[in-house]
Amino acid sequence: MNKTGLFAICFVSSLFGGVVSTLMSVYLPVAVKDLLGDVSQEKLNDVSAYINSVFIFGWMFGGVVWGIVCDRLGRARAVMLSTFCYGLFTLLTAAAPSWLLVMACRFLSGFGVGGVLVTTTILISETWTGKKRAVALGILSISIPVGIFSAGLINYFLPGWRQAFLVGAIPLLLSFLAFFVLKDPGKWTAAAQTAAVSSDKGFLSRAYRPNIWKGSLIFGTMLIGMWAIFSWLPTWVQSLSSHTDAQHERGLSMMLLGAGGLTGGFISGWVAHAIGLRRTMLLCFAVCFAMAFFLFKLNHSFSGLAYAGIAILAIFFGISQGALSAYIPELFPMAVCASATGFCFNVGRLFTATAVFFVGALVSFFGGYSNTIFIFSFIFIIGLIATWYTREKAIPQN
Repeated sequence: MNKTGLFAICFVSSLFGGVVSTLMSVYLPVAVKDLLGDVSQEKLNDVSAYINSVFIFGWMFGGVVWGIVCDRLGRARAVMLSTFCYGLFTLLTAAAPSWLLVMACRFLSGFGVGGVLVTTTILISETWTGKKRAVALGILSISIPVGIFSAGLINYFLPGWRQAFLVGAIPLLLSFLAFFVLKDPGKWTAAAQTAAVSSDKGFLSRAYRPNIWKGSLIFGTMLIGMWAIFSWLPTWVQSLSSHTDAQHERGLSMMLLGAGGLTGGFISGWVAHAIGLRRTMLLCFAVCFAMAFFLFKLNHSFSGLAYAGIAILAIFFGISQGALSAYIPELFPMAVCASATGFCFNVGRLFTATAVFFVGALVSFFGGYSNTIFIFSFIFIIGLIATWYTREKAIPQN
């Protein structure tokens, strides 16, 4: 199997998953107004909340379902089909004539993206071994921040949101290329032939349950805080900016989120090696909460200091994601690895989607985006406490 081609397919698919996941957030103020026309600000906030949260619900279901598909049909097929899914419905978003159809397309786009992020991680994890495996997973983890940066770049140059969503054609074509390039790892094929992968012992069985809940809680708390901020940051930027449309401020902020996340993901392996995984996660939760306080409580107008805070926040988001993407799959044996990892990566998205919705719905109640986003940032404290009481060493695989 051509490992270079395999890695390239996985990286690019995951990268465009990052583009698609944040593209609507960065265009949200203009897209919703275009879809609804002249309506009240309250109506705009409500529809924005629906569109943002439904994507994450789709991501959650996709991550779990595609993880199970990955254990049943194979790693390569799951990557191909999930990439096709989000590419197709991203393209259809560009042509959707109403906000209800945009919601449907965003749900199904999220369904595909959630699958890609699980299946590519598992495929890379089982294709490489030893130190090369950690390096490959670390590089893969920066694909999402590169995608976020790219979404900001697209917004910077393309004011039209429908034009921007034509980017879905790229993952759609990539899925066809993957058919000729991707192959299942040899050890998974061997396990499937001996019926090990189709074991009757489900991933929620008692043997795996402690690691399931541990992985879900730590990953989920970081996820909720991250998405509450990522989804509403462009709207917060616009609310503080002195410019009417604030297109460039929104675009540059998203580019900083992507660039910071890329840097953090790239260095995550070295940071975890230097201070340990548990301390790395404690540091990430602490810094993310501190930066949320700085950004949303101490900035009353948009300035260069806000850009610096966004960049630091994104770096530690990136470090956390890189560390977790290497840690969680190792908690489970191959028979349930994709299913269990998909569950840990995505069960928190049920609460994430709810949080993203309520940020928009509670803006008036809490007196603005700054107060509302900061209140939701207390989830980082919960993650900090959960990590403090979690052992660093994983339970050995059986």
